[in-house]
Amino acid sequence: MSADGGGLSAEAVVRLRLAIGRLNRQLVRASGDQDLTSAQLSALARVEQHGPLRLGELAAREGVAVPSMVRTVGPLVAAGLIDKTPDPQDGRAQFLAPTPHGRETLARIRRERTALLARRSARLTDEQCRALETALPLLELLLDGPDEPRPDTPGGSPETV
Repeated sequence: MSADGGGLSAEAVVRLRLAIGRLNRQLVRASGDQDLTSAQLSALARVEQHGPLRLGELAAREGVAVPSMVRTVGPLVAAGLIDKTPDPQDGRAQFLAPTPHGRETLARIRRERTALLARRSARLTDEQCRALETALPLLELLLDGPDEPRPDTPGGSPETV
């Protein structure tokens, strides 16, 4: 616990950040797709998950400005990973959807990254695997949401959870 009783200690936060950062870099290397930036890979996955999407919708979902998304999507279209199709309701707008090649690229990257984690987890004892599985929901809580204090700490309230 931190000195004020809320959250992790400063040392634990640093260790967690380093572990997550290093593991992420290893996962990126494992997929061998150095041609795709993390922003491009995220955009492609978002289009697969929620598509077809207009460019503005994709930008909003990714939390970036439309001009930034234009620069991100351009190489994906050029590489044949995303298709643009005209919006029948608005001739000025286009829908983005993954191509079969884009879907296969995502599937391959996911397989390669999952295989790395599976190989690494095979080195753990049964007890360590159970501890990691128990920690997964806690790690998932760190993924999204506001950076607000817990309800049981000063300044927090049940409505913010």
